[in-house]
Amino acid sequence: MKLKGIVPRTWRRLKRILLVLFVAQFVYIILLRWVNPPITITMISSWFSLWGTDKHLQKSWVSYDEISQHAKLAVIASEDQLFPDHDGFDYKSIEKAMKHNEASKKIRGASTISQQVAKNVFLWQGRSWVRKGLEVYFTFMIEKIWGKQRILEVYLNVAQTGDGIFGVEAASQAYYHKNAASLNREEAAMIAACLPNPVKYTVNPPARITAWRQRKILIQMRNLAPDPDIMELVSGVKNTTPPTGDSQPQ
Repeated sequence: MKLKGIVPRTWRRLKRILLVLFVAQFVYIILLRWVNPPITITMISSWFSLWGTDKHLQKSWVSYDEISQHAKLAVIASEDQLFPDHDGFDYKSIEKAMKHNEASKKIRGASTISQQVAKNVFLWQGRSWVRKGLEVYFTFMIEKIWGKQRILEVYLNVAQTGDGIFGVEAASQAYYHKNAASLNREEAAMIAACLPNPVKYTVNPPARITAWRQRKILIQMRNLAPDPDIMELVSGVKNTTPPTGDSQPQ
């Protein structure tokens, strides 16, 4: 008899806990529309990995308007050229990646900027189905609640850009001794070039693969500059003149 009573009580408590957790994460997603996330699991993991070395965790949050338009365009060109248009998922790239992964041992990803933000802010690194399922949920939510500009702002502040370095501002200070607003095209493209593997793809001194990726990104930046949707997102102003020089566009 006691066992029969314990099971329903346990189930009721579990449902309450799950309800509280669901409400809490939902409120947290809404808060992050305006409040900057203080730290991520990836940052904590990096901090532990640097323990006992001469390196330290470097991160510094800057607002959207304090980031060079070249940096915004560079990460879109590098990581997700359909970012302004999709709903958080690039289905064609996902299909191509699945076909490639079936035939090759070298895994190819197809994560959008939105998916990377969902993973970096709310989750942990890894390839488990549980994490991927949660990533889909959080990607859907931030697309609906945050909007593209906020997603890009968060991405540029939490993405790992070096060994223990997070965000474009910290990278700009570490590599070029200037703030993120002053990055030129070449510098922005070099930082974006390290994003697939920021520890291996070193920026200063630049690894050969980083320099190779930078050249490709610069080409893509020129190709994307005429796109009005991308430039509206990058600049925040409709029909703006695309950035073509080294100075920060006004």
